[in-house]
Amino acid sequence: MQIDLEHLRRQYSSLSDEALLAVKRADLVEMARKCYDDELDRRKIKADGELSGAGAEPLWLGEAAEVYSRVDHSGTVHAKDVADVSSVLKAAGIPCYAQFAELPPDEPNPSPTYQWRVMVPGNLNLRAASVLERDIYNQEFEADWKAHLEELSDEEVLSLTPQTVFCGLFDRIERVTKVYDEEIARRGL
Repeated sequence: MQIDLEHLRRQYSSLSDEALLAVKRADLVEMARKCYDDELDRRKIKADGELSGAGAEPLWLGEAAEVYSRVDHSGTVHAKDVADVSSVLKAAGIPCYAQFAELPPDEPNPSPTYQWRVMVPGNLNLRAASVLERDIYNQEFEADWKAHLEELSDEEVLSLTPQTVFCGLFDRIERVTKVYDEEIARRGL
């Protein structure tokens, strides 16, 4: 398989220092390691982690949960997205670990394909997913909802409410609150 070295160079150069150090070098093929090492050298960063040990595989990785994953077909996913996800999680106090790997080629698509994954400790999976929803995805959702409402007539807007349109979301909130309250009561807390 032919590796697109220019694509890798662009990916590595677009990462923050911390996200670059979070890439697991041992998982990279030789040519990708060279690009990775060149980027570290360009930034004058030591691979053993000038950034508080970043880059070292965390002890919790064996029990980790994936909270973000994207397959990159020749530049469709930007490393900045991984850096943004990592920054949001870390700002919320949730440790995370970014992985970048080359996937084996498949028959219809012999070009290089890469996968980005952001992992968190398994016990923080739900919290991490909610933080990403709140701080990244809900902004997009709000913009889509706003655009949808703007396309409706006055009568159509008045005929619906968020509780009706998003009844599943409101139901989910009621259910998780009920289960949480029951668990607190069960434990006598």
